[in-house]
Amino acid sequence: MTGLAMDSADLVHHLLVDRAVKGIIVVVAMAVLALGMTVIWRRAGRAKDRPDEAGD
Repeated sequence: MTGLAMDSADLVHHLLVDRAVKGIIVVVAMAVLALGMTVIWRRAGRAKDRPDEAGD
């Protein structure tokens, strides 16, 4: 390979790795957000079996 082809192959590799890392970060952030929302929802008393609604 010539020098220019080698540089472009390195650039493509770098861009693909960068895209993969960013994708993993987004997936992990979405999982943390979902977990946080679930915890807040349960702590706020929105669970299915609330003790104050059992007598209705």
